[in-house]
Amino acid sequence: MRSVRGAAVLVVVAVLAAIGFVVFAKGGDDKDSGASPAKNSGPGPNGGPGSESPSPSGPREGKPIGDGSTSDTGPQPNQPKAEKLKPGEKPPQFVIFSWDGAAEMEGVNLVSRFRKVARESNAYMTMFLSAIYVLPESKKALYTGPKHGPGASDIGFLYDKNERATLVQMRESWLEGDEIGTHFNGHFCGPKGGGSWSVEEWKKEIEQVYSFVQNWRTNSGWTDIPSLPFDYKKELIGGRAPCLEGQKNLMTASKEFGWRYDTSGPGGNQVWPKKVDGIWDLPLQSLPWPGSNKTQLSMDYNILMQQTNGKKDTPAAQLPALEQQATDFFIGGFERAYNSNRAPLVIGNHFETWNGGIYMNAVENTMRAVCKKDGVRCVSFRQYVDWLDAQDPGVIAKLQGLGVGQTPADWGTITGGSQAPVNPAGSAPYITPAARRD
Repeated sequence: MRSVRGAAVLVVVAVLAAIGFVVFAKGGDDKDSGASPAKNSGPGPNGGPGSESPSPSGPREGKPIGDGSTSDTGPQPNQPKAEKLKPGEKPPQFVIFSWDGAAEMEGVNLVSRFRKVARESNAYMTMFLSAIYVLPESKKALYTGPKHGPGASDIGFLYDKNERATLVQMRESWLEGDEIGTHFNGHFCGPKGGGSWSVEEWKKEIEQVYSFVQNWRTNSGWTDIPSLPFDYKKELIGGRAPCLEGQKNLMTASKEFGWRYDTSGPGGNQVWPKKVDGIWDLPLQSLPWPGSNKTQLSMDYNILMQQTNGKKDTPAAQLPALEQQATDFFIGGFERAYNSNRAPLVIGNHFETWNGGIYMNAVENTMRAVCKKDGVRCVSFRQYVDWLDAQDPGVIAKLQGLGVGQTPADWGTITGGSQAPVNPAGSAPYITPAARRD
């Protein structure tokens, strides 16, 4: 599918999953992140972190938009074609890998690492860029989050050299076919966070997302970095809210910007998604925990809480077993859907180095293990909703009727051409309402 690319506590803490931001920001306090940026502008794009990879499609400069921070370079390259299911055809097993924050840190270089893994695994990804990661700290007063003062942010701001590297990586990632979504801006949670914001306040937050991405050149003064090769007003069609808070008003606000999906829900099951007021609702999912009757949400932070109650410096002797368990968790969720209802597997993560990087290794292990299997498509959220919208609505409705672990005796009962009975559903675990984090 990806010819150009060759061919990572219990569920009640689910909404805490979005806290991985601290690894990226110089204002964070994650001592074991492996990221210790020095405060300087760093090398330029020809010598900076992540800039060693040539553009997969050449210069591709296109028509500058505004100050040249972004450019219209035409249709995104390396996109799979969304084809309607044929009568009797089994749907693909979609797997969606996504990354909250999506900053490239010097010395850690996880964006570039997973770009390489994805190329080698026939996979696409979604980068949920925190827009203030392309806003210099010297210009932080340009950002005013709802219910907060100018320049406030719960994730700090990047060092210049890491901001530059992030811009390079987002460009290359998009040219390879990945999606650039959003994790919004200041990552505010709790009493004054997204869960308390009105529709109008969410609109204000979204407008600032566009502004920072579309004006990074003016805000930074940098002229030696190529523009982002897309029109962000067209590219941005969805995101994930910090701490998974405020989805209802966010979805109402985002509809006015023409967005097509949201993945901010506090947890769902492995079933086919539905639209809410015209927008696809694609939450993280409850997956079976290896060797137990428990479930957990499909994100690195939730695995961390399940395994170590949030401890990020677990003794080295324990790490191989924890890495294997995390890998088994993701692959177990994959196998349950792959061998039954073919519901998409949604995996969310942060670029982090908790517990020696075992959760990054688990994501890589999973990507390499599943993405080249027969009938599997590892896609971005954009590519997935393109496929959903290309299907017959009646077929989608039948897919939505399949429960967790439910397998049709004949896929023709779903996609047409047969009236065979559908096998009973498997057990759909109850998801405890997610706790809110301040």
